[in-house]
Amino acid sequence: MTAIHDALLLAERNLRRLPRNPDMLVGVTFQPIMFVVLFTYVFGGAIVTPGYDYIDFFLPGIVIQMIAFTGYATSLGISDDLRKGLIDRFRSLPIARSAVIAGRTFSDIAMNVIALATMVIVGFIVGFNFSSTAGEIVAGFALVLLFGYAMSWVYAFIGLISSTPESASALITIIIFPLTFVSSVYVPTKSMPQVLEAIANVNPITTIVDALRALWLGAPAGTDIWVGLIWCAGITAVFSVLATARYRRTVAR
Repeated sequence: MTAIHDALLLAERNLRRLPRNPDMLVGVTFQPIMFVVLFTYVFGGAIVTPGYDYIDFFLPGIVIQMIAFTGYATSLGISDDLRKGLIDRFRSLPIARSAVIAGRTFSDIAMNVIALATMVIVGFIVGFNFSSTAGEIVAGFALVLLFGYAMSWVYAFIGLISSTPESASALITIIIFPLTFVSSVYVPTKSMPQVLEAIANVNPITTIVDALRALWLGAPAGTDIWVGLIWCAGITAVFSVLATARYRRTVAR
């Protein structure tokens, strides 16, 4: 309980910076609006999505992509804190070591809520509609936030293993960017070449996107929802351990 309390205090510290640095909100407000509008009106007419209007097919995908990238600031922030020596100051405080990283991931939940609300509102404006029950819609929101929390731990680990914010940014581009594009975010995987289709079908991003479409649009779910939950739990479990262990090695130097 003490570790959770410490993590919540540090999460509050991260969120208190927002009024002083409003540009931090650009990535979770303006960028989602830009993606939804541009892809709907520029590319939507050229992409065939059997059974759905493109905006209905596209919005669950872009929600997952944007949530997957929301933790970007966490990675850069942790790397910057290490470089500036702020982590050494935290080490001198009587707080749980895991709280420093957990606090970052907790604050990401608030950022994810802002991004999610922004995209859904813009989606409604350009024509998106839910095609499921209220319970399924709420379950979809929960799945999005759970996935976002899992990805926050991935970004925390990347920030800890990077020597500078620039190298953290490069790692994110190399690792996360291809995952989101070789998936069912923008197009049905059946439209891809055979090799890419096989890769996309085993991509966790595809599983989460298809699960969200099942919850929000009533698409055939199969095992996507349960497998998506397993992916979220597995990513959180693995990268929370890796990030915490890396942090302890870092502060022990």
